[in-house]
Amino acid sequence: FLEPVREDKPRRSTEHSEGTNILMLADDHHLPVLTPDVPTSPRHEFPADWSIKTRLLFMSSQPFTWAEHLKAQEEAQGFAQHCRAAETNLPQTVQEPKLSTELRCAFQQSLVYWLHPSVPWLQLFPRIGADRKIAGKACPWSQDEALQQALMSDWSVSFTSLYNLLKAKLCPYFYVCTYQFTVLFRAAGLAGSDVITAVISPTTRGLREAMRNEGIEFSLPLVEGNRTRKQRNSEVDLETVIAKSPEVGKSPEDGEEPAPSDDDDESFSWLEEMGVQDKVKKPDAISIKLRKEKHEVQMDHKPESLALVKGTNTFTLLNFLINCKSLVAAAGPQAGLPPTLLSPIAFRGGTMQTLKARSISAKARVHLAYEDICSLEIIGPVMPHSLHSLTMLLKSAQRGAFSAVLYTHEPTAVFNTNLDNASTALNKETIHKDLPKCGLHSKTLDQLSQLPTLGKSSIRFLEMKDYAYTWKS
Repeated sequence: FLEPVREDKPRRSTEHSEGTNILMLADDHHLPVLTPDVPTSPRHEFPADWSIKTRLLFMSSQPFTWAEHLKAQEEAQGFAQHCRAAETNLPQTVQEPKLSTELRCAFQQSLVYWLHPSVPWLQLFPRIGADRKIAGKACPWSQDEALQQALMSDWSVSFTSLYNLLKAKLCPYFYVCTYQFTVLFRAAGLAGSDVITAVISPTTRGLREAMRNEGIEFSLPLVEGNRTRKQRNSEVDLETVIAKSPEVGKSPEDGEEPAPSDDDDESFSWLEEMGVQDKVKKPDAISIKLRKEKHEVQMDHKPESLALVKGTNTFTLLNFLINCKSLVAAAGPQAGLPPTLLSPIAFRGGTMQTLKARSISAKARVHLAYEDICSLEIIGPVMPHSLHSLTMLLKSAQRGAFSAVLYTHEPTAVFNTNLDNASTALNKETIHKDLPKCGLHSKTLDQLSQLPTLGKSSIRFLEMKDYAYTWKS
């Protein structure tokens, strides 16, 4: 049963009356346990979530029948609106959603995304941890080197096409999904940055070393942010100690001995005073290097390993990824299969795909009674623009009241990290002047241009009441 959001403590029940349509989702489509406590205050907009969602489950007391059985003309119109980047602005409340052709066409438009490569019998997202799903499927390229080269050549053309569109501000962003990591390329003007950015997660020491060797300048925002915070905290602690103890911090001129230096030679000077400097083995340069490398390897495959590439270095990254042999698995079910490219707009070699949608009516227990509750399930790689477009439609169609459970592809949650040195001075006029033809709705563009605020987390639960959002990450 769908548990109500209004209850203080979610409870489960196994009893139901005859004729009740129970919402049962098989396998991994299990029903979520919703938590009523949403810690944010109501706002008219929720923050941009740059993670890719694998599934959305919207719930409302108002039916979702308007999203069912689209007519052939409505479907075709939705595709045409997407290709022409037509902007649909619905009224605050749609009186008869099922009879609104404008709403139904806009719904079809919001489900469209673009994919490369396209292999109909394989699910090409997610790629990380997908070996089990791909195992046993026909992969004629796995043992055919010529076919692998042809696939990679075609993929390189599509990847370059997307980057050129991004540089020309005709594409807002796109994802490169490999079997080991994911890269998010964002156009200048998005996420508070005035230059093109690319974020890579998770990374390994080997990948970072290879990027350095190619001359790609990058930063590790989470690692460097932690260092800055620790340094700031240590400085505050030192100031506190100095304030409490007047003797601490006196200069050598005051007759006090200077504090011992951190230098390796000086830190072992006390051994010489004891006359045992030759009997105690000091750590050599190799040992010190090994300690540093151990620390660097410890963050591999973790969110902290997120790497940020900015400006012209993103072009160098493009060439590096095209020529990187480890980008494609050499063995296993994904052997020889190029990375998945996901984009909100058309590109050379891209295939138009649509997210899967279905609506179901069910009963939810509220206190001692049952109430009708309707749900709309969206399955597929749901990118940030699709999530925002769908919520705009639901706001009008569901009379400003609905809730949603969002399932995140976990390796991409860290893309919500705030960029270092991101500019807060980017104004709406500049963004709309630079990105008017990127294919996004103006309100979606406003949302995605804001500085990321979710950190390493993503939105898990979203609720709208009286046309105002609250959410939980």
